[in-house]
Amino acid sequence: MFLPKYPDSPTPPAHPHTVADQMPARRPAPQISVSTGAVAAVLVGGVVLTALLAAVAVTAISVAVAAVVLRSLLRDQHRR
Repeated sequence: MFLPKYPDSPTPPAHPHTVADQMPARRPAPQISVSTGAVAAVLVGGVVLTALLAAVAVTAISVAVAAVVLRSLLRDQHRR
């Protein structure tokens, strides 16, 4: 009932090959040269950014610890 109906003798469509069917000539990709100075600059920048991130994290942790200590000192003083 829901089966597709196929033609009795299927024939593939005929497509004549023309010059337009061929792939166009590809241009060569431009050469990219990376100097050692650029690599060193990227590495130094990464190290500096990592050190800054670590410094910010250590500062945030120390501020949080100081806040907890001050809070507990003020709470003890407030109870007296």
